[in-house]
Amino acid sequence: MLVPGAGGQAWYYHRLIPRLVERGHSAVAVELPAADDDARLAVYADRIVDAAPPGPVVLVAQSMAGLSAPLACGRLDVVEVVMLNAMSPRPGETGRDWWSNTGQEEAVRRKAVDDGRDPDAPFDPWVTFFHDADAELLAQAQALPPPFQSDRPFDDPWPLDAWPDVPTRFIVAEDDRLFPLEFQRRVVGERLGVDVEAVPGGHLAALTQPSAVAGKLLA
Repeated sequence: MLVPGAGGQAWYYHRLIPRLVERGHSAVAVELPAADDDARLAVYADRIVDAAPPGPVVLVAQSMAGLSAPLACGRLDVVEVVMLNAMSPRPGETGRDWWSNTGQEEAVRRKAVDDGRDPDAPFDPWVTFFHDADAELLAQAQALPPPFQSDRPFDDPWPLDAWPDVPTRFIVAEDDRLFPLEFQRRVVGERLGVDVEAVPGGHLAALTQPSAVAGKLLA
């Protein structure tokens, strides 16, 4: 069960799904109500539950889906949660506060300096998210309407009292420019008490590096 991040597009997983299917697994990607300014985190969780197939599932949560996918654990037969370059909230913390609480902005600046990029350059989604995309994928992405993400779900305090009692893994891309590897290693260790597993690529690794992500998911 594949849950996308901000923008809510199931398209994000269209290159990963065939690689899972050819290895004998079924895979379902959910479309989230990212453009709906009335949709709260609970609505996102409802969409995940409604899209899930019957029976046991592995729940994969990309980026912003770290806020909503865990909310579905108590309503599905989840055998494992796999966080993928994801946000890891604490009880009562809003998604809006997560950024400053974790020190994400400083981590991004440090990553840019280490890479030899201008830390004060204006935000460019193509530079942040598609720097590791091949030419074909980049052309596909640039031909699509730009995804929109409402700020509404970021205002909701995370409603669970604790992380779900489900085995949890955390995959981080080695060249993620939004949530850098060492930043995630620290935050995930502090909040979830698990070690991160690295894959090549950037923040949208399931899209830009699908074979590597499939291999890690099934390792």
